[in-house]
Amino acid sequence: MQFSQQVEQVQPPPITEVKSWLNGRKFPSDKPLIDLCQAIPNYSPPSELVEHLKQTLDDPLSFKYSPDEGLPEVRKEVSSWYLRRYQAAPKAEQICLTIGASQAFWLAICSICQAGDEVIVQLPAYFDHPMALQALGIKPVFAPFDPADAGLPDNHQIEQLITKRTRAILLVTPSNPTGAVIPHQQIEQLFKIAQKHNIALILDETYNAFIDAPPHKLFGRNDWGENFIHIASFGKTFALTGLRCGALVASKKLIEQALKIQDSMAVCQPRPAQLALEFGCNKLNDWVNENCRMMQKRHDQFRNSFISADHSFELVASGSFFAWIKHPWPQLNSRQAARKLADDANLICLPGEAFGPGLSTYLRLAFGNISDQHINSAVERFRF
Repeated sequence: MQFSQQVEQVQPPPITEVKSWLNGRKFPSDKPLIDLCQAIPNYSPPSELVEHLKQTLDDPLSFKYSPDEGLPEVRKEVSSWYLRRYQAAPKAEQICLTIGASQAFWLAICSICQAGDEVIVQLPAYFDHPMALQALGIKPVFAPFDPADAGLPDNHQIEQLITKRTRAILLVTPSNPTGAVIPHQQIEQLFKIAQKHNIALILDETYNAFIDAPPHKLFGRNDWGENFIHIASFGKTFALTGLRCGALVASKKLIEQALKIQDSMAVCQPRPAQLALEFGCNKLNDWVNENCRMMQKRHDQFRNSFISADHSFELVASGSFFAWIKHPWPQLNSRQAARKLADDANLICLPGEAFGPGLSTYLRLAFGNISDQHINSAVERFRF
């Protein structure tokens, strides 16, 4: 049996690779493992959400299919959540609930691209995006990373990369892996570039609940659906990463195309995930806002501790759940540097090259995984 050459060229899942380095290892109590590898909130969903889900398990409907795009009442509640967060909102029929943000991305790309097309991807890129594009035979055209810009894109440079094969500009804000937040004025300019060239602006806004202002104003435009596609994940928002609560937000016409793929791929987001999402959007605003403030405080503590510590690593960019650092070992690529930290410091993080070409001097730290009291001890592990 032969394998797809397109899939064979895709890198292995980076988090799985890094965690495989721990196989067979035991860690002493005086130097336990510190996991800065995967961006998972270190807190659990609130007890009232858990109790709500328990009660729904007595209803036989909880174990049945929903409409492909999700239950109408859930999508209506999600729309209301956007109105509070963005001061403008997509309509319920412009929302398709998905199994995480990654599936929403697949639906979007499969709906607007075919093999041989191009998508402009800002470096450093969230690794799942180039992996998906390559698996589908779509060429990621990388906009280079400039450390002087701390992870923000260069709009002029992005426009220069557009060709007749370009179908979309793809950005993540807040960025995974740098944490950089693209200002809403710059997003508006990027939307106008997409309009000018009749392509899509795709924003993955997985971490939008961890900034304290409306991320942008595109949903307030009457024409937003003509050139804008929004990728959402509520797993981080409500600490439901295992339930895979995502959404594709786009024009009704694009959603109609995406549902053809949804039906053949997953049918629908599981009802328990939808019921959790509905409860979160309706009941947990104060809880989400408190976690936003907590994560901002954690970021500030991590940043200040890392900058003031006596080590040779350089903090290049940070924000949200992440820090993007430069390692001090010119003889090592980023995979070797990450392996050295795992072996010698009992600390795991992701190598920069997982996020695209030319990034072998960088590492991604996901400090959202650890509690405030462990930040200083985590920073201490970078002393060599």
